Amino acid sequence: MTGYDIAEVFAIANRVHPELFESQAVLAEKQALYRNGCYVLEVSERPAGYVLSHPWRFGEVPALDGLIGALTDDADTYYIHDLALLPLTRGIGAAGKIVEALAKHARVLGLDSMTLVAVNSSRPFWERHGFASETAPQLDADLAGYGPDARYMVRRLAD
Repeated sequence: MTGYDIAEVFAIANRVHPELFESQAVLAEKQALYRNGCYVLEVSERPAGYVLSHPWRFGEVPALDGLIGALTDDADTYYIHDLALLPLTRGIGAAGKIVEALAKHARVLGLDSMTLVAVNSSRPFWERHGFASETAPQLDADLAGYGPDARYMVRRLAD
């Protein structure tokens, strides 16, 4: 993903997650802060999905639609902020391949876990890819901003 993709990423985000609005500036910041974790999936040379991810701190969740300013120097997990695919890309295995590529990247960084917030009833998808829900009472307020079914999920990475 490059800065030139942000307008299309914003459009996809609003189609896939209309109830979880994030400004174009927030999406652009994630791409600018960690380009190695931001990708666009293209179909016929048109963006049809994206992922935004970056190193982060275990047990913490960036606020929805909030600028983070900078990545932390003491990252101990790999955080998947958003994986959004238009319907035409679903069912072809693209999401699973993206998740596995991110897991490989996290291992190269020396991180032993991946974390995310599952939204919109996506928990079963994430469970199929090795994530499990974790109860984290300190995150209740942060998770509330992601909707009533939001769950903090963790995937431990084995060597």
